[in-house]
Amino acid sequence: MSLWFEPDWPIPRGIRALSSLRGDLHGGGASQGPYARFNLGAHVGDEPAAVAQNRRLLMSRAGLPAEPCWLAQVHGVAVADLDATDLDTAGVGAAPPIPADAAVTRHPGKVCAILTADCLPILLATDTGDAVAAAHAGWRGLAAGVIGATVRALAVPPDRLMAWLGPAISRSHFEVGAEVREAFLRTDAGAGDAFEARPNFKFMADLGMLARRQLEALGVRRIYGGGECTYARADRYFSHRRDGVTGRQATLIWREESENG
Repeated sequence: MSLWFEPDWPIPRGIRALSSLRGDLHGGGASQGPYARFNLGAHVGDEPAAVAQNRRLLMSRAGLPAEPCWLAQVHGVAVADLDATDLDTAGVGAAPPIPADAAVTRHPGKVCAILTADCLPILLATDTGDAVAAAHAGWRGLAAGVIGATVRALAVPPDRLMAWLGPAISRSHFEVGAEVREAFLRTDAGAGDAFEARPNFKFMADLGMLARRQLEALGVRRIYGGGECTYARADRYFSHRRDGVTGRQATLIWREESENG
């Protein structure tokens, strides 16, 4: 097994993206126990030295231009502008992670990073390759508007954007209460299509469908990916809903340095 895969979407030349996997005995990774093997989350109880080794392995093997800017994700709508002067070193190395659930950059060499273990990672890129973003979209973030906040932070017409939906828990395994459905219906009367009623008065929720509805409503029409279930693929992905204590995979996007510097 590889340690990651590259999303299948028509991003412009000069943009790179990848989505990590949990790894196996043959693919590398230093984490043990419930975090085995390629855990990239430093906040889940894994040995710090193992996480640091995994992050170094990611950088070297994937040829990252810099260490990713890691976020302190709280299921909110804050967007970190990685080009801002006061964020130049935040979330890198020993620096505290940036408190946000999305990140944007227009500068080459800065790596947007999202950690997930069932929530939906979303990548965004302009059709000319001059700006990229990554967003962490669990149900709370989706209901609160993290996608809209990220699109607005990119500050380009939405029809210039393309989106990729990464691995997340699928409708078949994501049971939620009625309050979750109501949170979406308050702003989108058609969101009920993303919820399947259960005999126990709960619902099976489709994060991918909810994200697509929001992207389309914002004017983002080119949407790719989706369908990979973290819960169902224990061989490939960490899943908090399935395992409780577990690791995190990362979804990254960045602009490469141009040949002319």
